Amino acid sequence: MAKDAKELAQEILKDSLIGTMATIEQNKPHSRYMTFFNNDFILYTATSKKTHKVEELQKNPNTHILLGYDGKGLGDAFLEIEGTVEEHDDESMKKNVWNKALEGWFKGPEDPNLIILKITPTQIRVMNTKGEEPQIVEF
Repeated sequence: MAKDAKELAQEILKDSLIGTMATIEQNKPHSRYMTFFNNDFILYTATSKKTHKVEELQKNPNTHILLGYDGKGLGDAFLEIEGTVEEHDDESMKKNVWNKALEGWFKGPEDPNLIILKITPTQIRVMNTKGEEPQIVEF
């Protein structure tokens, strides 16, 4: 039985940590690689308060994320996620997202420069499923 879009999207979110996140700067897209964590369909990523992306998101909280393509071929399913971003610096959220991979950038979850970006999807599309049309995830 074929998986529906929601099941496939959940699998991709579970298996894919690194993707690209685009913001807008001077009316132009600006993309960078980020590490994402998720809780259901809400995404979280850690960053420094001192980055351009934080300034860009304060001006325009909309983002576009690509997540899941692993380069194996035409049938690789991946996600296109449109969403809005909120900044969070409460200690409990920092501790939930914290992991050893962040040690290269931050002293720990209590680092004053660490901020968590919470991305709430407005639309998720499952793309590139063996030549089929994109599937929209229904919430």
